[in-house]
Amino acid sequence: MRVVSLVPSLTETVAATVPGALVGATDWCSRPRDLDVVRIGGTKNPDVGRIVRLAPDLVLANEEENRAPDLAALREAGLRVLVTEVRDVPGAFRELERVVAACGVVRRPRWLEAARAAWARPPLPDRRRTAVVPVWRRPWMVLGRDTFAGDVLARLGVDNVYADHPQRYPRIPLEELRAAAPALVVLPDEPYRFTAEDGPEAFGGMPCALVGGRHLTWYGPSLAEAPRIIAGALRAAFR
Repeated sequence: MRVVSLVPSLTETVAATVPGALVGATDWCSRPRDLDVVRIGGTKNPDVGRIVRLAPDLVLANEEENRAPDLAALREAGLRVLVTEVRDVPGAFRELERVVAACGVVRRPRWLEAARAAWARPPLPDRRRTAVVPVWRRPWMVLGRDTFAGDVLARLGVDNVYADHPQRYPRIPLEELRAAAPALVVLPDEPYRFTAEDGPEAFGGMPCALVGGRHLTWYGPSLAEAPRIIAGALRAAFR
């Protein structure tokens, strides 16, 4: 099996499940840290010709991260392309089952069993809290409706203020974000890299939780530890 992955979380998934199967991955595929494969460009601008020359048996993609014209070009070149669509935690597990099966795996990997167990009984706070969840600044963009990250937070006791917004990633002026008066601001380190020095200062003393984007937005082996790590970051915001 020769696999090219256009999705960082799926790159980590294949590396953990079928060692040696990956022959190509994007420049943004950072896990595992010692990954040594051909880099084929970004998620939005992959080098289609280079992918075709790698002659993979399977190309893994995501409907949100990758562009339809690139996927169409890969299919036209005769490649098998599996496209995932994830909107919530149960959907992530369904799609991961598809991915590992497509890679020829018969038994469910141990990390996937551990992830299912972790999400069966996630840690919950003493009470639910509202939050805004910026994913970009200049301009400010936040999680809106039907996002995997929003469902992750909801399962950990955090309700996204913009969960009913018509858009999935709406642009909201900072003044409006502040006026929403959330109990919490959740700041991931990707796609925008929010840090203790870049992000919290914009919200005038509101409690801010700094979380790793890999645990909030990736679906793969990181799901096994995500509930514990994110819950810890949420608690730390109120200390």
